[in-house]
Amino acid sequence: MAALPHRKTDQTAGLRESLRSDRLALEQNYLLHGKSARLLSAHSRLIDQYLRRVWQNIAMPDSISLVAVGGYGRGELYPKSDIDLLILLDGEPDSVLQQKLHDLIGVLWDIGLEVGHSIRTVAQCLNESADITVQTNLLEARLLTGNANLFRELHDAVRQHLDLRRFFSAKQREQQQRHKRFLDADFNLEPNLKESPGGLRDLQTVTWICRAAGIATRWADLADAGLITPAEARQIARHDTLLQTLRIRLHYLAKRREDRLIFEFQTSLAEQMGIAASANRRASEHLMQRYYQTKRAVLQFNTILLQNLHDHLFHETPTVHPLNERFMVVGTLLDIREGTDDTSPLRKRGAGGDLSPPHDKSLFDKTPSAIFELFLLMEQHPELTDLSAKTLRALWRAQHQIDAAFRKDPLNRARFMEILRQPQGVLHALRRMNQYGILGAYIPAFGRIVGQMQHDLFHVYTVDEHILMVVRNLRRFSVPQHFHEFPLCAQLLGKFARPEVLYIAGLFHDIAKGRGGDHSQLGKKDARAFCKLHQLSHDDTELIVWLVEQHLSLSATAQKQDMSDPDVIGKFAAKIKNDRYLVALYLLTVADVRGTSPKVWNAWKAKLIEDLFRQTRRYLRDGRVADQLGEIRRAATTTLNLYAMPPDTYQLLWAQLDDSYFLDHEAQEIAWHTRLLAFKVNTATAIVKARLSRTGEGLQVMVYCPDQRALFARICVFFARMNYTIVEAKIHTTQHGYALNSFQIMEATRSKTVYRDIMTYIEFELTQQITQAKPIAPAATGRVSRQLKHFPISTEVEIKPDHKGMYVLSLIAGDRPGLLARIALIMDQHDIRLHRAKINTLGSRAEDVFWISGAILAEPEETRVFLDELREKI
Repeated sequence: MAALPHRKTDQTAGLRESLRSDRLALEQNYLLHGKSARLLSAHSRLIDQYLRRVWQNIAMPDSISLVAVGGYGRGELYPKSDIDLLILLDGEPDSVLQQKLHDLIGVLWDIGLEVGHSIRTVAQCLNESADITVQTNLLEARLLTGNANLFRELHDAVRQHLDLRRFFSAKQREQQQRHKRFLDADFNLEPNLKESPGGLRDLQTVTWICRAAGIATRWADLADAGLITPAEARQIARHDTLLQTLRIRLHYLAKRREDRLIFEFQTSLAEQMGIAASANRRASEHLMQRYYQTKRAVLQFNTILLQNLHDHLFHETPTVHPLNERFMVVGTLLDIREGTDDTSPLRKRGAGGDLSPPHDKSLFDKTPSAIFELFLLMEQHPELTDLSAKTLRALWRAQHQIDAAFRKDPLNRARFMEILRQPQGVLHALRRMNQYGILGAYIPAFGRIVGQMQHDLFHVYTVDEHILMVVRNLRRFSVPQHFHEFPLCAQLLGKFARPEVLYIAGLFHDIAKGRGGDHSQLGKKDARAFCKLHQLSHDDTELIVWLVEQHLSLSATAQKQDMSDPDVIGKFAAKIKNDRYLVALYLLTVADVRGTSPKVWNAWKAKLIEDLFRQTRRYLRDGRVADQLGEIRRAATTTLNLYAMPPDTYQLLWAQLDDSYFLDHEAQEIAWHTRLLAFKVNTATAIVKARLSRTGEGLQVMVYCPDQRALFARICVFFARMNYTIVEAKIHTTQHGYALNSFQIMEATRSKTVYRDIMTYIEFELTQQITQAKPIAPAATGRVSRQLKHFPISTEVEIKPDHKGMYVLSLIAGDRPGLLARIALIMDQHDIRLHRAKINTLGSRAEDVFWISGAILAEPEETRVFLDELREKI
């Protein structure tokens, strides 16, 4: 909207101050009583009064109308929401009316009303209503002031032009598109209260269709109409109220229209709502768990109500055929057969036309074992797309049937295992069971983590959704169309007997999050109890329990330890009972890391994890670490022979390289370095070369030059300014005093820059900076991520000697641009030499390991000063 002129009259100023005062009084009153519906209605009435007053002050003609539309039209105006208005004309405006309309909008903005307005005739409204959003707004139109006859003409015209079936289909399609749009952020830690699946829009979609059909839109009225039960009406009203409360308070806290539950306000919201922290969880985590439970319930109600409304309005007769004595197929939906269930999606009308209440007993009340039978049938019949509303309702109400007796029933235990052993549909079954509260009821430990947040700076899903993402990733390894993503995983899973043990390990690996203590140790107890109840074999039980206990070990070893050290491989291999254990741990690890966040997994992590898997497998097969040094030298020589480079051409270079260099690098890296340096061993100028990483993501950069003070710090600052992250650094000093450093780098934010241009830039600019050796200006620290700002983590720094005469510095801190460069500068200031670094970034969390040496490290007091400085400056 173009800038509107300000009219600083006394009257306008008075209205602006009066409106501000009245809105403040509403806010203070709301914070006292906390009644959301009352606030939304009162705010709408207040704005009505000011709009009518301005309309009268400007003396708008009686022939036109001022109409509220959208949320304001239905009397639900949130504190910072736009005020949607329609100015309804009886014809094309002349110049006098155009000026008045201009003045009206200007005054409204001047007094502090953020209006969104349209100016149309009835005919124009009807033309625009081809857009489903406009048509929906017009259905909620409410006359504020002006020509009542003209408004009635609009109301009647909108009703006459409404095609109910088309409207229903359009709103369903609109909802599906919205859900798809928010799919990636569905269970992220900052959900949208209005637009996310299970948000206010899902409830409004139902009421819009009811309004279009002429059905009352209050939840209690829908119960009277037989679309839901009174108990369901009360439940949905409670969930609606929670979403309204969160959105109202969010607007007041943010002092703007903010519909996302962003980190900045989660703690304040929890405090306002009287939610306290517990021993192991923040108040904000309790708040968000309540939100996620409401979200799940809203999705459930939305599905039931849309199905019921469709049946109620259109009376279609789908094809029906029985599956067994308890279930049948209606169209593409699984339904409970008539005679086995006394609840129907729409209550039957009695002789007098009244709606008779539903009976108390459903199939699941009489035969609880049918609950798991239902999910098994959904797996076995892929033509089924969903459950009928009647079945959904019965399933929702049957949660209480899953009690201790249900869990002890051998038939139910056998059926649950059968669900996990099906060749297809396992993930969908588990997701449905979680959505309808069945999974958490059957496995109470799982129920406790439903909707539980994880403020560890790298998980972007709630615990239950992360667990199901891990199962999803495991299942994906077995789907042919996804074999290309992880060929090794697909090959391994294809030969893995009884893959259900992996799914069970996936279900339990994080099930003890939030209890306090080591979740791996607590979770393995739950896993063992589950295996015993479900009569799994001793071998499978021990594997599952071990996987839950060790599920972090492979990833931690690969990303934080020196895998060129045979002792590291031997120590890790000692934990592995046999090849089946190793394969299972590898598959679970890949699925787990991929399931934390789309940004955490990358090709470099994939390579590290696969390298450790292959080295450990070889160790288990041969009973020892192979002659790694000899093998690497021979493999590098073979590669160089392909480039017509006989050994005598690089004998001088290799004579300057000690065994640690060959053990630290792969054969193809050594061959690349050798081809570049064989004839430049004693060069006086720096050599910087870059190539595409063999992992398929990022770049590999080699730096060779006479060693100089703070070289590593200079390189770190250079890459930090480029917005590139160093994920691994191998620092080597040759026998004749040259630095031969190798870096694996990845772009922090993926852009469309051509790698060839980046490589050319690195090779030229970094060479210049090393050659000129100017004083190092620290890289900009950059902005801290919002999540790290509001949920900071304590910096942890630890240093230990290793068996090679070096020291291992482990660091955990909140990640930010320039972090590694600052660490490198501090090391240089204390004359500490870096030999190797593994840089592990998990979302906003850095977990880095450095192999270092230096005289001060042998002195406890000087080491303490160094560590204190690291903590302070990081």
